This record gives sequence, structure tokens and C-alpha cells, in this order.
Amino acid sequence: SLSKAKTRMPGGAFFCLLFFAQTKKSEAPGGAQQKPTINTNNQPGKQHKNSTRLPIPRPIQPRNSSGWMLQQYGRITRLPIGSDTMPKPPHYPKQPASTSAAEKSPLHPRNRHPGRYDFTQLIADCAELGEYVITNPHGKPSIDFANPAAVRVFNRALLKSLYGIQHWEITEGYLCPPIPGRADYLHGLADLLAADNAGEIPRGLNIRALDIGVGASCIYPLLGHNDYGWGFLGSDIDASALACAQKNVDNNQLQQAIELRLQTQRGQIFSGLLQADERFDLSLCNPPFHANAEEAASGSRRKWKNLGKLDPQRTLPELNFGGQNHELWCTGGEASFVKRMIRESQACASQVLWFSTLVSKSGNLPDIYKQLNKLGAAEVRTVEMAQGNKQSRFVAWTFMAAEQRQQWAQTRWTK
Repeated sequence: SLSKAKTRMPGGAFFCLLFFAQTKKSEAPGGAQQKPTINTNNQPGKQHKNSTRLPIPRPIQPRNSSGWMLQQYGRITRLPIGSDTMPKPPHYPKQPASTSAAEKSPLHPRNRHPGRYDFTQLIADCAELGEYVITNPHGKPSIDFANPAAVRVFNRALLKSLYGIQHWEITEGYLCPPIPGRADYLHGLADLLAADNAGEIPRGLNIRALDIGVGASCIYPLLGHNDYGWGFLGSDIDASALACAQKNVDNNQLQQAIELRLQTQRGQIFSGLLQADERFDLSLCNPPFHANAEEAASGSRRKWKNLGKLDPQRTLPELNFGGQNHELWCTGGEASFVKRMIRESQACASQVLWFSTLVSKSGNLPDIYKQLNKLGAAEVRTVEMAQGNKQSRFVAWTFMAAEQRQQWAQTRWTK
């Protein structure tokens, strides 16, 4: 039909028709246009046959040897020091489609949860999970995530089957963490340390991590030690949460790897917690992100509503995946908590190599960067993460220059 059209139309009209046909051909079912993919071979002049080369930005010279960095699993953009605001993250087109579940997953490549959950294996390793498995509207096995008891048993099965953690309990009413997302944070931190260690992830008990707000689940120390052999100090202001966490440590014989400590000064984070001779290679934190109890309850109802959309007849509980007040909200919310953490981190800048925190709300990033710039952070990195439809990130910062970090690595990590 195009060849006939060519004999009947002027040249310009034919090329317009051809362009329209190619455009319609490139659209996916449903009218959504397919996005181009990036050149992944990193070789100038060579391009994947289905890829579109991204424009190379003009390099920006920072005011000193360090700079802001935005990272998404190896993709880094350097931004100028001294800026009070952070430009929006660069857009990276989606990678080509792949039949590999690991390649399709938005999770970190080392994450143990790349595809669908193997419920047959999970039930074989944790028989009690079988009581909670349902068939979702797509005909696939799943659990009812609106059932807190089902979520707790599901987590227990994941930890036992994929991590070899034989015993895990959490007191009812405390925050029950989504394990794949928590694991991603740890893998991103491991990459952060590897960047200061010639690309090799430092492992073993001599690598110490500080978990601010370890919670009753003790999830970060359990996963971090299992994946990398790191030692952990977990802190919390809730003595009951620490008691539950201690049971998880004791029942898995991890007393030599995981220490728990009560922060008695509720308004402080690092102050009053660290001893003068202690050193940590990194700190991590999942801060409370609501500003008050009403906001926390509203967020929980919104999430339950989303979970209930597939089955309007389901009766949903009042709260989300558990959580005590101090786990869910604090005065000023996430932004205020993170700013306080940054201020306190300056006072112990020589005791921690890399500080970090999850940031659930991207709108809080500009003020966080402004605060870090004001206090003289030597380097800042933001690592984007995703699990399903949920987008998150963590921000990491250090007050040590590159040479100081290299010296730290040689002193503490060299065997």
C-alpha cells in the first residue's frame, strides 16, 4: 500500500505517511508508546541495535575535589558543590525486555527476591505458611497482605527459606518490615563501601554497621550479617522492642555479631549512644515518616484501601503493617528527623565513615541536600530503589574526603 501511495503522492506527503506508520508500529498495545533503551555496552560508536544513545551532558567542574552524586545502581551523575537545591534525577529509559526474572526485577541484582515467590518451597520450609496461602485474582498463589498474621508468617518463611534464619518472631503491634526492600538498602550500602575498596565489598565482623531504630524485628542486622558477615550495633528508644530483637539474636546464636543498645535520650540519635572509641563503617536508618498520629493513620488507611481494591468485599483493619507511634511518626515528620540526624552526624564525623537514611518522600530531598551542604559534607550520594510500584531511595553522606576514606579502608578492611 505504501508503494502505491508513493506513486500517487508528492515526496513530502509520502514521508509524512511513512513517519505516521512507523510511529503507530512502535506503539505498544493499549496505545502506550514504547520507550527507547540506553546504550548498555559503554563503547563509543557502538550501539545496541534497539537502543537510542542518550546525550552526553557537559561535565560540571565542582568547587572542590568532591561533589554531589545521584546513583541508581551504578549510574552516577555528578552535580556541583554549593548548590542549595538538587536537580531532578536524570531520566533513564527502560532496559530491553528480557525473559530473565532477575533482569526484569527492579530490585538490586544481588537481592534474593528477583521474581515470583516459590510458595511450594516456602511452605516446605515453613509449613505454617500453608494456612495463609490464597489464590489471587490472577490465579497465582499469594497471601492476604491485609492480614497482619499472614504477613508475619510470610516473613518468617522468607527468612528461613532464603536466608537460613531459623527463628524469627515479632511482638504484635510492631512494624513488620517488607524483606525485599530492606535487603535492597543493605545491598546499596555494600556497593557504597565497595566504591572505597577498589570495587570489592568488604565482608566480615570487622565491618561494623550502626542501625538507628533497629526495632523489634531486628531485620537489618539479621539480613546484613547473613549476606555480608557484618557486625551490627542496633539502637532503639523502646526497651520492649529491644527485648524482642534480643530474642531473635539469641535464638539464632548471633550474640557475637549483633549488639543491641537502648538510647536513653529520646530526643537524641547519636549523642549519648556512641562510645568515644567506637568506629562504624556505615550507619543506616528507616526514619518515622509521618508528622503526627492522624497523618500516620491516614497513610495506613490509604494503603489498606489500595490493597483492598482487588476484593471490595474484604474487611480491612485500621492500621497498616503494625507499628508503634515512634516507628510511624515524630514531630515534624521525616524531614525534621533526617535534618536532626544530619546535625548530630557532624559531631561524630570521625567515628562513622558513611552515614545514611531512607527517604520516602522525594520532596524532602532539596532541604536535605541544603543541610548537608551547609554542614560541609564531603560527598553525598542518593541511590534510587523500587519494589513493585513503590519508589524509594536512600541518601548517604560522609565528612571524609576520598583520601581519608582510602586510608580508613586500608586500616580497617585490609586482612
